[in-house]
Amino acid sequence: MKVTFLYFLLLVSSFNVASFDENINKIKLPELGDRVSGAVSSAQEKAIGERFLQQVYSQAPIISDPLIFDYTEYLIYRLSEYSQVKDRSFTLLLIDDPSLNAFAAPGGIIGVNGGLFLYSDNEGQFSSVLAHELAHLSQRHFARNVLKSQDSNLASALVMVSSIAIALISNNPNAIAVGPAILQSQSLRYSRLFEREADRVGFDNLVKAGYHPDSMGEMFENMNEIRRLSGDLPPEFLLTHPLSSSRISDAFNAAENLSSEGTKRDSLEFSLMKARLEIYYENIPSNSLRNFKERFNENPSDSNKYGLALAYQKNNQYKESIALIENLISLYPKNLVLNNTKIDILLDYGEYENALNLANEFLEISPRNYPLSISKSKILLAMKKYFESEEIIRDQLLRKNSNPELWLLLSEIQRSSKNIIGYHQSRAEYFLLLGQNERAVNQLEFALKLVQNNFQVADRIMTKIIDIKDKINESRGL
Repeated sequence: MKVTFLYFLLLVSSFNVASFDENINKIKLPELGDRVSGAVSSAQEKAIGERFLQQVYSQAPIISDPLIFDYTEYLIYRLSEYSQVKDRSFTLLLIDDPSLNAFAAPGGIIGVNGGLFLYSDNEGQFSSVLAHELAHLSQRHFARNVLKSQDSNLASALVMVSSIAIALISNNPNAIAVGPAILQSQSLRYSRLFEREADRVGFDNLVKAGYHPDSMGEMFENMNEIRRLSGDLPPEFLLTHPLSSSRISDAFNAAENLSSEGTKRDSLEFSLMKARLEIYYENIPSNSLRNFKERFNENPSDSNKYGLALAYQKNNQYKESIALIENLISLYPKNLVLNNTKIDILLDYGEYENALNLANEFLEISPRNYPLSISKSKILLAMKKYFESEEIIRDQLLRKNSNPELWLLLSEIQRSSKNIIGYHQSRAEYFLLLGQNERAVNQLEFALKLVQNNFQVADRIMTKIIDIKDKINESRGL
């Protein structure tokens, strides 16, 4: 895996644990001007990011939890308001992996492992990692690496990024071809510089966003504890980029003279998201119920109560689950996460009308809210109200057209409603986002056979097939 992460540092800057060689306050940021844009334009970074996305979507398991997605996406955008990112258009990847990791890729892509929630004690620590990744994007570290390398051929960079995505997700370092020796010798040196830079910029922006100045240092301490407990087999993330004591001390030194008055460390929402993932990663439902019962008895906190409610739901004990959620809602009556969770429990319990009424009530307060909309669509699907269910997903696709999960859900709704032509078209869009163009063509050809005398639809499908085949031939150099 060392080769994997060496190239990953070169082309897709990640939150790693390279050491602080210099005092965090002594780092001087470079002028980011025409030379960087001349090496890689923003449009070219987006094109590379799109290729990276396709590889990740096709290789990586993704967490399909609208509540966790919405929370993380909102937090990224809020933190970005205090960053120097010019194009605040992000694509969030929630990677289904319980290990600690996060990364930033060209084109505004931010990846977060589920494990980042598990290893963060509070929202401040979690946000310190996101702030670090936003700093990689704002300082255009990918473009600057291309500028500094002797091989600034973007075509080869595009291929390399694709290989990195495969290696990153499949845990297969052999997926990456060995590149020029000059890149191997320079990549680590540049990554250390960029990591220090991302720490400094991320720290400043984290404090501006209102978080406790110690949050970043505390997160580093958590990483150090992971390294200590892992013994001879530490996570590859820590093995290839050892965490030095100076990086921890420098982070705390930077925070030492800053006032913590009025700052925050945590939020209710973060603790709820962490509980959701703790339940998610426990494969045996009875274990999650036993664990959260013990935790709740020792500490009846809101997050433990929420986790216990989810554990009851996972064990099909819906009355107990609803009772706990309603108790929390009595404390936080307007909290969307808690009310959305109650909606989902009612859906699982088969209480469709009650779930639908509650979803409608909160959609009036928060129109088009992503998690609420997904829940309402699933309720209507369960009630066999296919047209209304499909309309909600189509409305979400107006803003999240590049979300493969939405296209997949739409295809399932259409299959249930016997709209087989629509099913194949939606599946084609899903495969296109995964970069699986030939499978997309197959789906459209199935749809074309079913169109019969609807010439307008047939022409639209045929045009799409031709466009995709042209792209396939272009990628093959034909």
